[in-house]
Amino acid sequence: MNALKVFLLTLVWCLPVVTPEAISAERKPNIVLLMADDLGYECLSCNGGESYSTPQLDKLAVNGARFTDCHAQPLCTPSRVKIMTGVGTARSYEDFGLLKAGSKTFGHMLQGAGYKTAVVGKWQLLGREANRIGRGTHPKDAGFDEYCLWQVERRDSRYWKPVIEQNGEVIKTTKDDYGPDIFCNYAKEFMSRNKERPFFLYYPMALTHSPFEPTPANRGQEDINGQKAFAGMVSYCDDIVGRLVSHMKEIGIEDNTLFIFTGDNGTNRSITSILNGQPIQGGKGTTLDSGTRVPLIASWPGTVKPSVCRDLVDFSDILPTLAEISGGTHPYAEQAEGRSFLPQLKGHPGDPRRWIYCYYQPYPQKNAAKRFARNQTHKLYDDGKLFDVKADPLEETPLKNLAPELAKLRDEFQGVLDSNPLKIEVAEKPAK
Repeated sequence: MNALKVFLLTLVWCLPVVTPEAISAERKPNIVLLMADDLGYECLSCNGGESYSTPQLDKLAVNGARFTDCHAQPLCTPSRVKIMTGVGTARSYEDFGLLKAGSKTFGHMLQGAGYKTAVVGKWQLLGREANRIGRGTHPKDAGFDEYCLWQVERRDSRYWKPVIEQNGEVIKTTKDDYGPDIFCNYAKEFMSRNKERPFFLYYPMALTHSPFEPTPANRGQEDINGQKAFAGMVSYCDDIVGRLVSHMKEIGIEDNTLFIFTGDNGTNRSITSILNGQPIQGGKGTTLDSGTRVPLIASWPGTVKPSVCRDLVDFSDILPTLAEISGGTHPYAEQAEGRSFLPQLKGHPGDPRRWIYCYYQPYPQKNAAKRFARNQTHKLYDDGKLFDVKADPLEETPLKNLAPELAKLRDEFQGVLDSNPLKIEVAEKPAK
């Protein structure tokens, strides 16, 4: 054997063995999903908001896809349960502050698809005193390999000197430690540690929920409270988005990462903001547009086409979108109500939904359910009232004496209400 052959054989023997599974994993994109707390559609300047500064999110919107009609549930826990399970709240929701024990989430789905998973930020799904802490779901049982979270078993402070549980231990903090910074730093470390493999980072943020108080950017200013403090918190939320995006660039993963930003419900009702010249009072907890309409921005350089998409998006659509991107299997395929909007992200027409169905009953022991079907312009409640939500955003005057086209739309919405369930339990056994 001559020297050249020996050299070539040695070179082949030294090459790393690349399995089909490794090749497949390398081709899967990372997924980062941020969900701000109590941040309505009107708070982002890229949406026409005039009250706050959001340059980082505005930049993402210009270079990515911005959706104008994404709707969450009106309150945090219903939204969190829906986005995590991909199932409507009539089937998946049990009580406030609680994700039903045994529920399967997008965390489980992405683990099954070969992803390393982490959740940082706000949990609030294990239960509360009113429905017994521990009756819900612990983050370690929700499909996450790692976690750094506020309010797993204890509520306490989420901002200054926060009480944060990290992978089974409550970390030590001081009066100079700010919760959102801790969450952001853990998120960056998680991305760095897993940059060579596909990962899923779910970041349900603590910001911009009350109490409205100074951030590190304006700490020490005694007059910072209420609306002024909220403005600072929106700005700090935006800054954290910028930090994460910058970090992705630094470690070389931005072009292989789908980055999604949304909100869990409308803004706190004590806050009034300006949207396209009009005052918008926060609608958190209400079924008004100001209670359900939330920002949705997706960025993935080279894959997501810069666009403004006016299709309807419901929170049940997030999980099937992540499933299509990752190759994962919907944990509740038989009960899935959503549809993937990946085609729209890539600049294609896709299969946009004609309507959204909402079942809202945050405290089942205290209040009756509210149900409605809607599109971008009109909404029908199960009491028969139909509203033009663009002309009448506060839903003060139900429409009467309908023109034929509106009568046809009303009949379609009534069919949606009739065919969708009243309260039923989530399936005991998820899809195989």
